[in-house]
Amino acid sequence: MKQKNNLNRRTFLAQTAVTGLGLTVVPSFVMGGRGRTTPGNKINVALIGSGTQALKQLPDWLRRDELQLVSVCDPNRESYDYPQWGRSQGEKQGAPGGREIGKERINAWYAEKSGSGSYRGCSAYADFRELLEKENDLDAVFIMTPDHLHATVALAGMKKKLHVATHKPIANFMNETRLACTQARETGVATQCFAFQDPVELYTLKAWIDSGVIGKIKELHRWTNRPMWPQGSPYLPQEKPVPDGFDWQLWLGPSTDRPYSPDYTHTVFRGWYEFGAGCLADMGYYGFWKDWRILDLGMPLVAEGSSSFTCEIRDFRSTWVKNNLTYPHAATLYWEVPVNGKNESVDVFWYEGGIRPVTPKSLTKTGRKMPVEGVMFVGEHGSVLANYGYEDAVLLDVKNGDQVASSVIAPKVDLTDQTTEMITAFQGGKPSRGSFENVQTVAEAICLGNLAIRMDDMLEWDHEHLKVTNLPEANPYLSRVYRPGWEL
Repeated sequence: MKQKNNLNRRTFLAQTAVTGLGLTVVPSFVMGGRGRTTPGNKINVALIGSGTQALKQLPDWLRRDELQLVSVCDPNRESYDYPQWGRSQGEKQGAPGGREIGKERINAWYAEKSGSGSYRGCSAYADFRELLEKENDLDAVFIMTPDHLHATVALAGMKKKLHVATHKPIANFMNETRLACTQARETGVATQCFAFQDPVELYTLKAWIDSGVIGKIKELHRWTNRPMWPQGSPYLPQEKPVPDGFDWQLWLGPSTDRPYSPDYTHTVFRGWYEFGAGCLADMGYYGFWKDWRILDLGMPLVAEGSSSFTCEIRDFRSTWVKNNLTYPHAATLYWEVPVNGKNESVDVFWYEGGIRPVTPKSLTKTGRKMPVEGVMFVGEHGSVLANYGYEDAVLLDVKNGDQVASSVIAPKVDLTDQTTEMITAFQGGKPSRGSFENVQTVAEAICLGNLAIRMDDMLEWDHEHLKVTNLPEANPYLSRVYRPGWEL
């Protein structure tokens, strides 16, 4: 379709995103008939990272007519060795992953959709920097890499004025989280963190809490059975040969060089301080982002971590072994968190590695057990207990709790899935509630919490200056040591 007024598709989308113009003023030349999206209004997307999580989410993106997946990037060409979660079922190989796998699936989808039986429009790259230089008609990047590359890719994309979406976390170091969120705000590009959730149960719990039936909230508890990947070892893995088709140096990216081992890569990166963000980021974004919205919480003032440790026998003495390489087998965390606009705070507790809070006596009397993964809001006059995503919520220590719960009417809301919300923002409509700006406080709180777990100590936090004020030895871990040429 010939475009008018010298306003091409990418320029139009970029301008409307920055100015905040709504879709109601989209020129007719970019709108398709019968509610369909014309090629000129599609959002051209590059998928950066083509491992198990990316391939799991890919079908949903391909089904969205507004998105056009045009390129895939991954330092792994193609392999079938990605570990999966759960008990062994006698598998002879792992899950598939790599840029050629992603490219093949994208091309196959569009070939079938067009009915032509053939489609070769998706390109593939090993280096995201080369992709960003050569793919001149991109509108957005979806970042599905290991955690240590999230901010590096996001900042490079925003420098190109591209919209950016990333899986959690925003970054696994505090300084990179701040840099990415600040650049999103300054450039005006639309952003999305894929951990955003907006379930109907959120509004039910919020109505209970706002009604005052359990009184003022004093404590918030969350717990998970993660990790589901190896961590807790104080030792570096044994060096192995780099697999054919895998660019180890590109995978390392901003991290300084080290010998290759499969114990770092694919789905098991999460357990390493350098490459992952542990259980807290893996599950904390999903949970605490919702809790922060319900309670209107700010940035923690204090974080105190308590971590498990390992022991070994040396010279006929059993002793503790210092671990500064991987997240612990299990940990607990405490935050003191102010409530926005009020002279009060909430004590927030996190438990990982199978640790849970003490079972409330009122729950024991019902014969129920604590959820394997769950959340509990503790008020002055009672508590709300639920599964991790707010399912199966109950009121505890509230007289006639079931009757009270059913009497509180939650407001009716129009629920929008996060992909639709992201697409609207990328097309210049209303900013997504899943944006970097909206998750920044939770993202930085999680970085602070992980630092407290790493230090196994209490940290007093200066949020404005990004500095631990009471334990100077913690401050070097606010940023990684960068490979020359990759500094941010």
